[in-house]
Amino acid sequence: MFLPFFLELKAEKVPVTLREFLSLIEGMEMGIAAFDVEAFYFLARAVLVKDERHIDRFDRVFRHRFSGLEAVSPAEGLGQTAIPGEWLRRLAEKYLTEEEKKLVEALGGFDKLMETLRQRLAEQTGRHQGGSKWIGTAGTSPFGAYGYNPEGVRIGQEGSRHRRAVKVWDRREFKDYDDRVELGTRNIKVALKRLRRWVREGAAEELDLSGTIRSTAEHGYLDVVTRPERRNAVKLLMFFDVGGSMDDHIRVVEELFSAARAEFRHMDYFYFHNCIYEGLWKDNRRRRADITRTADLLRTYGGDYRAIFVGDASMSPYEISHPGGSVEYWNDEPGALWLQRITAHFPRSVWLNPVPEEHWRHTHSVGMIDTLMQGRMFPLTLAGLQAATKELSR
Repeated sequence: MFLPFFLELKAEKVPVTLREFLSLIEGMEMGIAAFDVEAFYFLARAVLVKDERHIDRFDRVFRHRFSGLEAVSPAEGLGQTAIPGEWLRRLAEKYLTEEEKKLVEALGGFDKLMETLRQRLAEQTGRHQGGSKWIGTAGTSPFGAYGYNPEGVRIGQEGSRHRRAVKVWDRREFKDYDDRVELGTRNIKVALKRLRRWVREGAAEELDLSGTIRSTAEHGYLDVVTRPERRNAVKLLMFFDVGGSMDDHIRVVEELFSAARAEFRHMDYFYFHNCIYEGLWKDNRRRRADITRTADLLRTYGGDYRAIFVGDASMSPYEISHPGGSVEYWNDEPGALWLQRITAHFPRSVWLNPVPEEHWRHTHSVGMIDTLMQGRMFPLTLAGLQAATKELSR
């Protein structure tokens, strides 16, 4: 089990050594992390990772090698309420045919769903499986895990299955995008160069090769000519949707992230999940402790920045239109209001969507975001990037 883990870390260019691997084995033999996956994770990371730049790659390998070993933890409560883990223990899963799914009705809106959840929490006293009302598993209730409902609250389930949850009760951990990805970024860099606007500024400190050749030929002796350093004056601010359905698009987003970091001197970025609300973050490991208030961001970055949102825009419509609609917490103001504020502050802004454009019409929230962006949503393809950068260059 451990040797393939070590070899896969090497294959992913995490600089681990045989001595470090033996130290990890020694720690396991001493019982430092016996029968505890989380303790083993922190032990392995402490021993094998010497630079925080490699933590993301380490996490990917760890998840690949040891996924499924960690039991589903009891769901964290909404507010201070805790749901017994036994209620959510996975004994079976509910698989319905398309005809059966059509017979399952939604409760009838976000407010009704939240009010019903409060009632269930107050009334329920035991575990339920296979039903249509209580918090449980493998049924058609709007509340629980491993079942089906067209509009519900997912509780105690590892990952999404139907992507229909209005809220997710459990605390989830997202991964930062790796800005060092190089494969496949060349064409993206070419497309992004449309944004580059070179200006001459500063002292003459760069060799002008063609000018030097011309002047030397004219004067008959070596005449070195310099010119002001060429700098990229474009200021770029990027907002990345992370986690959930965006896990399907990690590779292409990382390529875009890496290309943008390489091309722009003045570039900054922030993460969000599904829709933008009152807080953003730069490190997914600290997204609950180190939050940048969106209002502060608007005061910090001037309107001369170009803004690029990157996300599949696939979410519950309530996440855009309703206070409290966020899938993870209770937001005071709707996402639509915050997106309008940001695009008003950064008038040169676009949304890049990694989902193929022909699929957009099947998801209501995509149309809502496109409307809020005033039609400035483009597919995350080379043609889409060219159209987006042309829009940003106006």
